[in-house]
Amino acid sequence: MTSPDRARDPGQLARLLGTWDLTQIVVGTVIGSGIFIVPATVLRQTGEHTGPAVLVWLVGGVLSLLGALTYGELGAMNPKAGGLYVYVRDTFGRAPAFLYGWTMFLAISSGSMATLAVAASGYLEQFVTLGPVGRKVTAVVMVAVVAALNIRGTRESATVQNWATVIKVAAILVMSAVLLAGGNGFAEAGATVWPESFDPALLSGAGLAMIGVLWAYEGWQYVTFSAGEARDPQRTFPRAIVYGTAGLIGVYLLAVVAYIAALGPAGAAASGSVAADAVGQVAGPGAAKLIAAAIIVSMFSAANGIALTAPRVFFAMARDGLFFRRLAEVHPRFGTPSVAVLWSSLWAAVLALSGTFEELLTYVVFAGWVFYGLGAVSVFVYRRTQPELPRPFKVPGYPVTPVLFVLSAVAIVVNTLVAQPKQGLLGVLVMMTGVPAYFVWRRRKR
Repeated sequence: MTSPDRARDPGQLARLLGTWDLTQIVVGTVIGSGIFIVPATVLRQTGEHTGPAVLVWLVGGVLSLLGALTYGELGAMNPKAGGLYVYVRDTFGRAPAFLYGWTMFLAISSGSMATLAVAASGYLEQFVTLGPVGRKVTAVVMVAVVAALNIRGTRESATVQNWATVIKVAAILVMSAVLLAGGNGFAEAGATVWPESFDPALLSGAGLAMIGVLWAYEGWQYVTFSAGEARDPQRTFPRAIVYGTAGLIGVYLLAVVAYIAALGPAGAAASGSVAADAVGQVAGPGAAKLIAAAIIVSMFSAANGIALTAPRVFFAMARDGLFFRRLAEVHPRFGTPSVAVLWSSLWAAVLALSGTFEELLTYVVFAGWVFYGLGAVSVFVYRRTQPELPRPFKVPGYPVTPVLFVLSAVAIVVNTLVAQPKQGLLGVLVMMTGVPAYFVWRRRKR
């Protein structure tokens, strides 16, 4: 059946997504493989002390929630396809907005999808032997399936996202319950919950751990790209982004504590695959396949979340005359930005086949935080320049809430440039390749 919204204006995206759909986009896009791996690194960086490690996860989640509260006001006030791109364009101009969209297309969203597809094919080898060629073919097939699903329909893709997210969250909750019930790692943890003193080395390690934790929480902002397809966005959007991010904090904290319960802080810190090792310790080696299956579902859900949201940025750019015009087309039958989905997925498949996605993603993913910070600053600019706009949801704790989030974004960017200057510089160079591209499209628009 054709949506009434689509029937009125075939050139626009229909508003099909409710609070539940948007919440599952937040959760499903964030939970990929990070929670199954990163907790070990955090424990190592905090000296194998349970208290500081769990505190870092809590603080990182709270900082992400501050960003979600800030973006809740922006999305309810200005619910357009493209989300963060639109906020940066409206408040800082077309050039920085284009650079964000360009970097998203070139590396951040496409590289993330390629990473998820290749990693999922690696975990599939727990069940079937693929070999190097088979893994690449499997990765491309996963990208193609996700692309086809998102071209076929937003409603269909959102339904798959809902089920996949429920399955992987349920898997994490069941895993955590089993580990907490069957593990005896807290006997070791009791003596190392808190250090005797917080010396500079521990504080420095906690700072590094915070960066990794914020990466693990990264992705909740993708739902802003789909604000133009939210039903009653003034009500549903802020609820979804806040509920989803708050729920992530609970899921992550439970999983981290469960890993320590199974392996103890030292064992969890020494693990290269903490989720699989923890389950193997409590339930036996055969249970590792269950974790592999859960991770595959998790990665598919995250990849689908990217395909469901990120192409809306390229769609908005094309509508502004700042990208290939065909990307602004809405499929006459399916009502999706089908060309934007197709082109971005094709580029992700190329990256997966070439094997260059890891380098690209390492170089530029920190650059995304420049724009996440700018997006949060937009709330100040909108309030000053457009005070008359209706704001059915106002960020609680303004102006402290957005300021704290902006400071966390600045810290991530500065830390990357200081700790990894080569990678940081290369990331800036990749992003700046968009400068000549911007002038090309601006000239074409005239």
